[in-house]
Parts: sequence; C-alpha cells; structure tokens
Amino acid sequence: PMARKYAIIDIETTGGLLKRDKIIEIAIVIHDGGQIIERFETLLNPGRSVSRQISMLTGITNEMLVDAPPFYEVARQIVEKTEGCVFVAHNVRFDYTFIKRAFESLGYNYSRKQLCTVRLSRMITPQLRRHGLGPLCHYHGIDNSARHRAMGDALATVQLFEKLINLGGVDAIDEIINYGIKASRLPASISLEKLHSLPEACGVYYLHNEDNEVIYVGKSINIKKRIMQHFAENTAKANKLAQRVHDITYELTGSELVALLLEEHEIKRLQPDVNRQLRRKLFPFALYHFIDEDGYVHILAEKIKKNTPAGYQIIKEYPKLAYARGHLEGLIEEFQLCQHRCGNKTGVGHCFNFKIGQCHGACNGSEHSVQYNSRALEAIAYLQRTVKDDFFIIDAGREQTEKSVVMIEKGQVTGYGYVDSDAGVNNAAYLRDSIKEMQGSRDAQRIVHWYIKEKKMEKILRF
Repeated sequence: PMARKYAIIDIETTGGLLKRDKIIEIAIVIHDGGQIIERFETLLNPGRSVSRQISMLTGITNEMLVDAPPFYEVARQIVEKTEGCVFVAHNVRFDYTFIKRAFESLGYNYSRKQLCTVRLSRMITPQLRRHGLGPLCHYHGIDNSARHRAMGDALATVQLFEKLINLGGVDAIDEIINYGIKASRLPASISLEKLHSLPEACGVYYLHNEDNEVIYVGKSINIKKRIMQHFAENTAKANKLAQRVHDITYELTGSELVALLLEEHEIKRLQPDVNRQLRRKLFPFALYHFIDEDGYVHILAEKIKKNTPAGYQIIKEYPKLAYARGHLEGLIEEFQLCQHRCGNKTGVGHCFNFKIGQCHGACNGSEHSVQYNSRALEAIAYLQRTVKDDFFIIDAGREQTEKSVVMIEKGQVTGYGYVDSDAGVNNAAYLRDSIKEMQGSRDAQRIVHWYIKEKKMEKILRF
C-alpha cells in the first residue's frame, strides 16, 4: 500500500471521559508507509484547568497551556494535514473519538479511515501477552524517552508501525482498515469507498435490492461500523444478504431511542423480507405464569418459545434474561412468594424462604393454594401495571445544536421530533409543535420503558 498515506496521531487530554474532558496536546506524523513526510505538534488550551495527576503524568502544566491556541484555531490544519490519510493510533478509538468530538462541537463532521496499532500488533505478534505501547516498545527495542507527551508517543507509534509493516503487516493493515471485508466479495454496486463514506453516527439504515425495494432495516449507534459488519460476516446468511444489496440509504436520528422507535416503526411499515426471516425479537425473554399440578400459580423466567406451552401465559417481556429474573426475585420478596413455585427451582420439602419466615408454606402445602394464588395474582397485576403518564423524553440530537424529543401520552408513544438546544427545551407547547406523529405500539412502549430504566436519556419533562 505504498500509495496510501498514514496520519499517525497521539493526543494528551485532561482525562478519559469524552463528555467532560478536552485535548491539551496533539501530535500528527504523516507517513507514506516507508518514511515520515511531515510532522506537526501543538499544545492546546482546553479552556479549563488540568489536574495535578495529569500534569504529573504528562509534564504539561496549566502555565504551559495559558498561551496555547484553542482547538478551533488549529482545526483547519488538522483537517488539511490528515486529508486522504488513514488515521493511525495506538488504541485508535480513544484518539479518534476525542478528535471527532472536538470537531463536532464546531459543527464539523470529521471522518477518516482508521487503523489501530494495538489490533495490528495482536495480528502480527499474537504470541505477546501485552500490547500496550510501553511493553511493545520494550519488546521491539524502541526508545521512547518522551513517554506521555504527544510527539514522543506518536514517534514511538511510528517506529512500531514500521516494524509491524516489515514483519509482513501489509495485508493485515488492509483487513483492519476495511473491517475484514474483501473487496472481491462485495456486490457490484457497492464499493469499499461507498461503505467508508457512510456516517459514523446513530440512526436507521435501509438496504435496498436492484428493484429499489427495502429488504432490510436496521439501527445502530454507528451506521458505518454496523453496515461494514454486515458485509464482513462470512456466513451463508450474511453472504446471501450482501449479494442482494444494490443500494444503502439511512436516516440519522442522533438519539438511540429515536433510532429504536423508528426502526420498529419502519419494519412494521415496510415488512422487509430479510427482517421477516430473521424475526429478531427486541424482547426475547419473558416471565410466564401457569397453574402447576398442585393447583398453585407458578411464575417462571425464560426464553420465549415459538409455541407457548398449553396453560402458559406471558406476564411481561424483557430484552435480557437477567432483567426477568431480577423482577421475579423482587416479586418473591415483595409478595412473600414461594421459591419452589417460582422459577425452575422446584425442590422437595421447604424452600429456603420458608425456613427464614419469608414464605407462608406453599412449598410444603401448609399454605392453601387459594390464599397463595390471590397473592401471586396480585404480584402479576403489579408487574403488568402500565404508566399512563404524559411526558417528553429529551435526548441527543443529530447535531450538537439540537435535541431530540419523544412524546408520550397516556403511556403511549405518539411521535418524535427535533428542537434547537438553546430554544425552549422546558416549554411543552414549543416541544409539542416539533412532533411528527407516529403510531404507538406495545413494542414502542416497551422500548421507552427499557430506555428510561437504563437511564440513557438526557431528561424527562412531564406535561
């Protein structure tokens, strides 16, 4: 790949949290696969103070940053210097996401092909146990006297990169950059360049066939990465899908919640045949109840079966088995249910909770099924209650300057939209005007419940 250019990059930051921390130094070394062509480094004023730990780690102090340029002053140089280059770093996700985030705050979408030298090292020297920059420099005999300064680490990464190329890393580089996709396996109308130009952002994507019919709808927080995976998977199913794809379209949503709701809505509206074959359930687990042979209500957490066994009824569906089990544990405690009549532990004699006075004796028949069942049914009703509230969920928008809004009325999703971040995010009438109507469904309701439970949204506004 001599024609390819690489931008080998290292940054120092005020810490490791993308949402909070800022870049304080950047070093860029442009390399043509054989040698260094150009280098660039600068300190950056983060607009906030640097902690003592970071100063001790990097040697970069607040005094050094006072007169340094802010990121926006060098942003253009970074774009121009890395134009057409593969973005290379040791643990590339860290450096790339920080730089991408810094550009986002300027309203610019920075996108480059990426190569991680940690992954490259794992592929070329799999016998090594540790692939951190320190251990690898030691192993390859690379001197890095300026460790934890951007240019020191960048130049050490350059030497590591050159050693890995000399050890036969050329094919491995292609494989990593292209997510393991072989260009020869792609359908005629889909090129690697087309895949690389997809957005690294959250949204819903559509795969179309030759007649422009949508054959698959999916959602991802990183559309490019997810679609790359579709084409990289080497299974009969994936290959069959890949060969039918003629075009790819997408809609960015910014918010993962909007993406989940839109995906669910679009699959119902378009009924794409690959989705129909996959029937991937969002909520593949459930709590069931049935009457056991002794006449007691039995509650069970398990994977949803194609055909529900006779007498079984679904109480509630879940995205993970652990959630279902967690709810069941809660019910056992709250309603003093019997462990032998809940879950798969149908033991003989007393259950453990009976011994500690938490179960009234449904396990050994000392509590009659009539009393027990009335409590068990109460527990089931408690789980099935639905929130009939009215509220908006405010979440990330498609750009830094906007927020997404999902509207819930009487517990049902009624639509979503986008508003300006600075405008009236607390004004219900303004939010209502932004809403594009959407048909609510049980799945949509579950998605919202799950999203709130995982505390993924930015805020909730009741109205």
